[in-house]
Amino acid sequence: MGKTMIELNNISKSYQITKNNSLKVLKGIDLNINRSEIAAIVGKSGAGKSTLLHIIGTLDKPDTGSMTFEESDIFAMNDKQIASFRAKDVGFIFQFHHLLPEFTALENVQIAARIAGSTDEDKAKELLAEVGLGDRMHHKPSELSGGEAQRVAIARALVNSPAIVLADEPTGNLDSENADAVIDLIFTLRKKFGQTFVIVTHNEEFAAKCDRIIKMTDGMITG
Repeated sequence: MGKTMIELNNISKSYQITKNNSLKVLKGIDLNINRSEIAAIVGKSGAGKSTLLHIIGTLDKPDTGSMTFEESDIFAMNDKQIASFRAKDVGFIFQFHHLLPEFTALENVQIAARIAGSTDEDKAKELLAEVGLGDRMHHKPSELSGGEAQRVAIARALVNSPAIVLADEPTGNLDSENADAVIDLIFTLRKKFGQTFVIVTHNEEFAAKCDRIIKMTDGMITG
């Protein structure tokens, strides 16, 4: 593993439930993420895992605390700069692949590249081949299996060569065979590209294979 790439300090987050009541989801999180590591975030439902992942990916902002990426204070940036960081430096994989049904696998991957300002079709094709879908790139999501669709989502997450890929239950909607294939693919991609992954998972076998397990309980890191 490489040096620290992302550092979170005293990250707290609450959500307003009613006018007079709020729910504190994260409570003073301190966390370093190292370059090229695969880290698993584990814990019971409601522990704050997905909220933490969303803050690392700037899909949400903390109430307090800071996050530095290669010495840049991300949440001190303006909205345009944060959006640029999210588009170029962060890849996302979700439990449900969220592919656009009217577009082919190749087009779904290319859309993510275009959002970041790239028109390199070859990179999208190379990644689809890398995830074993070189002969399926012109198929639409309805023509793909669940495992194939999730591999398209992984290619989409990687198309902009992000510094970090954040995955929220990437195997949660797959049968055991496809889940194992996705897990193997993640480790293969790390080996080939030096890719950093932070993964929220309930899959204990998956977590055990990761370089580090980050345990969350009631909005705090407890292990």
